Amino acid sequence: MAIRPLHDRVLVKRIEEETKTAGGIIIPDSAKEKPTKGKVIAVGKGARNEAGQVVPLDVKKDDVVLFAKWGGTEIKVDGEDYIIMKESDIIAIEEAA
Repeated sequence: MAIRPLHDRVLVKRIEEETKTAGGIIIPDSAKEKPTKGKVIAVGKGARNEAGQVVPLDVKKDDVVLFAKWGGTEIKVDGEDYIIMKESDIIAIEEAA
């Protein structure tokens, strides 16, 4: 099933963090926090401004983003977990060095 977010919403798939510390200690699932990093799967067309014009989003498909820990709504599609959030819940876009 394909999902297209509406307006200024973004569909994100979480990227799992490393399960081992720098010292080699393995972190159990019960002690891990939810990742706040994800890959943008789909974006809406944009929000409307006061003049009624559509303002496109800054994020695009395949961007790797950092987002607020409790931002968005978690959904499950075809057995996969995703988050739908407003673009304003996204804190940063990760850029290649």
